[in-house]
Amino acid sequence: MKVVVLQSNYIPWKGYFDLIKSADVFCFYDEVKYTKNDWRNRNKIVGPNGAYWLTIPVEKESVNKKISEVEFRDTKWINKHIMSIKQSYAKAPFKKDVMEMLEPLYLEAGSKSLSEFNKMLIEGISGYIGLATKFDSSSNYTLTEGRVERLVGLLKDLETTTYVSGPAAKRYLAESHSLFKSNNIELVFKEYGPYKKYDQKLPEFNDYVSVLDLLMNVPRGEISQYI
Repeated sequence: MKVVVLQSNYIPWKGYFDLIKSADVFCFYDEVKYTKNDWRNRNKIVGPNGAYWLTIPVEKESVNKKISEVEFRDTKWINKHIMSIKQSYAKAPFKKDVMEMLEPLYLEAGSKSLSEFNKMLIEGISGYIGLATKFDSSSNYTLTEGRVERLVGLLKDLETTTYVSGPAAKRYLAESHSLFKSNNIELVFKEYGPYKKYDQKLPEFNDYVSVLDLLMNVPRGEISQYI
C-alpha cells in the first residue's frame, strides 16, 4: 500500500497532484500546526499581467492553531476569488469545463473551515483529472507524540508498506530511516518533474503556479500526462 501524508493546500501546484497520483491512499495531515504565509491559504494563478497570489484571509490567531481548526476571517473573498479566476482565464480554452466543476465548490466554502474547503477542492480537482487515489484524513486516527513517531504511527494505522514523501522532508527524516525500517515501511522520496510544458500565457514557463493553470489550458483527458 503506497501512502502519501501531506497537509492540505489551497489550489495546489501540479506537483501536489503528482504525489496524489503516486499513491494508493492520500491522507490529509491537518492535525498539525498551521504555518503563516504558506501554501495552506494561498497560491498563484496566471493573469494577463503575469502570475499573482490568491490569498484566503484567515483569523489572526490561526498561527496558534492546528490547520484543521483554522477559520476564514470572512466570506467576502469567495466571490472575489471566483471572479479573479474567471477574469484571469477569460480566454483559456477549457475555462467553461473547469468552472463548471470549480464554482459550485467555491460556493460551498461559506459553511466550511479552511481545511475542509481545501480538501473538497483537492478531491474535486483529482476527480476532474481522473485520479483513482483514495483519500483519508489524519483526524480519523489517534495520533501519538513526537514529530516522526506520530507520522509512523499514522502510517501503521493506514497499513502502509511504502511511504512516498515530498523531497522537502528529506532533512527532518534523514535520521529516521531505521524507525521506518523497523516498522516495515519503505521510505521513498518523490522527485518532481521534469514536467511536460503546455501553452502557458507567461514570457517564461512557470511550473510553480496553481494546477488551475494546467486545467484551463489542457484538454481534460490529457491532463494526467502533464503531472
